[in-house]
Amino acid sequence: MKRLLGFLGFIAVAQGAAGPVTEFSDRRVGFVRRIGFLDGREVGASVALVVPGVALVAAAGSRRSG
Repeated sequence: MKRLLGFLGFIAVAQGAAGPVTEFSDRRVGFVRRIGFLDGREVGASVALVVPGVALVAAAGSRRSG
């Protein structure tokens, strides 16, 4: 379970960080930009995705192995 939480947290943080990269450069990365109802709000949604990602990584780090 610890590894799963860490993996999901990493994916969420990576996708959240990809939003501003997409917005402020010519690179097209991440899946937030592909969600239709978020048109014009991609950066905010990406930043909002970082918060639960960090929480998942912190939760994975605090769990005991075993």
